[in-house]
Amino acid sequence: MTSRWISVPSADGRPFEAYVSEPVTGRGPGLLLIQEIFGVNEHIRAVADQYAADGFVVIAPDVFWRESPRVDLAYDAVGFEKGLGLLSRLNVDLAASDLQRTVEAVRHLDSCTGLVGSVGFCMGGLLSFVAAARAGVDTAVCYYGGGIDQHLELVEDITCPLLLHFAEKDGYIPAKAVASVRQSLSGRDNVRIVTHPSVDHGFNCWRRPAWHQQTAARARGQTLVHLSETLS
Repeated sequence: MTSRWISVPSADGRPFEAYVSEPVTGRGPGLLLIQEIFGVNEHIRAVADQYAADGFVVIAPDVFWRESPRVDLAYDAVGFEKGLGLLSRLNVDLAASDLQRTVEAVRHLDSCTGLVGSVGFCMGGLLSFVAAARAGVDTAVCYYGGGIDQHLELVEDITCPLLLHFAEKDGYIPAKAVASVRQSLSGRDNVRIVTHPSVDHGFNCWRRPAWHQQTAARARGQTLVHLSETLS
């Protein structure tokens, strides 16, 4: 794998940065990887490299660039408080525009074969849902996306395949919110919603106390199958 930061022009012309990790094969489908509230930190860069090892051309945009460029937070009380503050001030419409520009950027890399999917975690799970409606991705995966139930007006604009992962014991996303998402997406053959039993929010992140190895491995396998079937 090779990795680097690149500059991506926003809609208003100002550049923001994105971490790119490319496969050893040299070429592959694109993958928009969307951060948690902790920034494109060591964990997200590792996840990007992990998917690059699977053959994807991964791009992880700096979502908070307008307020705190290249913010890199730890999974502790200080990082959590700062991340929540950044999230509270995030303009989802501007973020959607940035995601669209990021998708265009990865499609123009020589290493990208053309199709682009998205995978996001927590805040990024919501933004992956937004990307399915607004950023022109060909498929999307959302891990415990908090706030999806507050953006269900986007459902009518989503035509690409979706895979949504939720945690049964999620301390941040109530079961009622998950039920609302299920109801809004019911009847769609290209949507799969998985609620993983007995785990909490953040089960995929090995830097968080909620990490659950078996569930993370199972969900990753489901994600890889979904991406391989929809980006070919």
